[in-house]
Amino acid sequence: MTSSKKVITLVSAEGVSCTVNRDVICMSNVIKNILNDIDDESEPIPLPNIKTNVLNKIIEYCKHHYNNPPSQIPQPLKSAQLNEVVSEWDYEFVNVDKEFLFELILAENFLDIKPLLDLTCAKVASMIKGKTPEQIRREFDIVNDFTPEEEAKVCPHTHIYYLYIYIMRIMN
Repeated sequence: MTSSKKVITLVSAEGVSCTVNRDVICMSNVIKNILNDIDDESEPIPLPNIKTNVLNKIIEYCKHHYNNPPSQIPQPLKSAQLNEVVSEWDYEFVNVDKEFLFELILAENFLDIKPLLDLTCAKVASMIKGKTPEQIRREFDIVNDFTPEEEAKVCPHTHIYYLYIYIMRIMN
C-alpha cells in the first residue's frame, strides 16, 4: 500500500478516533515525526490534550490545503481586515469564537502545523491591530490590574502583554 492510501487514526482527548489520510495529516511535523519513528502505523496515535472538535477542525484545514497550499500571510499583518490578506476559505475557517480559536492555536502549536498557526495568529493579530490597550482589554475580557503609575510607564505597543495574559488564563 502506498503512503498516499494509508489511513492514520488519531485519538482525541475524549477518546474519539478520527481517521485521516497519512499524507494529509503529515502537514503536522509532530505527526510526521511520530510516523517516521514507529513501526506499526496502524496503531492509533493518542492526542490527549486535543479535543475532538479541535482535532476535526485541524483535519478539515489539512484536507483543504493538502492539494491547495495556503498563501503566505504577510508579516506584519497589513490590514485589520483579515479577508484582505487571506483566501476566502481561510477567512471563513477562522471565523470561530475566541475560546475555540485559542484552543486551535494551542493544538496547532503542539502539532507544529506552521501554516495553520500563522493563519490563526493572523486572526488574533487582526483582532488587536489598530486598537488601544483598553479596547484590547475589552475584546479579550482582560482586567487592567496596573496602577495608574504603572500604566503611565507602559509602552503603547505592549498590548501583546494583554493577549498573553488572556491565553494563559484560558490554558488554566
